Amino acid sequence: MSSEKQAGRLGNGEPAGGGGARVVNVTVGEGIVARPEQDLLTRTALGVFRLNGQFLTVSEEMARPAGLTAAWWQVLGAVLREPQPVAGIARTMGITRQSVQRVADLLVRQGLAEYTPNPAHRRAKLLRPTDEGRAAVQRIQPAHADLATRLKEALGEEQFAETAQTLERLSEVLAGLEATVTPGTGVRGGS
Repeated sequence: MSSEKQAGRLGNGEPAGGGGARVVNVTVGEGIVARPEQDLLTRTALGVFRLNGQFLTVSEEMARPAGLTAAWWQVLGAVLREPQPVAGIARTMGITRQSVQRVADLLVRQGLAEYTPNPAHRRAKLLRPTDEGRAAVQRIQPAHADLATRLKEALGEEQFAETAQTLERLSEVLAGLEATVTPGTGVRGGS
């Protein structure tokens, strides 16, 4: 079998991603064989990327009737309980401060949020939703509740909770690794 045909196949010739629990070395290209943990990392990352795309699509669909985008909803959702600085929102969401700043500024221009003084830091103002912003998020709640119920019914309450816990734990572990990529040598960091 050529290396092109071997790519994406388990070491025993079975197609990768068949859903089985057995993990063996994977041939990913000419002379490149991934260890089982590399295959698990790849499958996990690809699954999360696909899931992220699916969540963004459904979030856009839910947010649109409320006059929001998924990004606007994410940022407003981050400050519903309490105002936060843009940098804090970015840390919580795992995205760049600049991305959150752009969305926050749009929300302020649209009258959905406002900046307020931050007693802890004079220059880093707090973002908080306006009444109009809260009302927009509230309009999403029926669709959000419906999707949550449908996912719970499809997965079962226990598996749904375990899935959330697993994703939260994976995020915590990755954050704790404090890995840095060194060009040409791969990832180095503490574990």
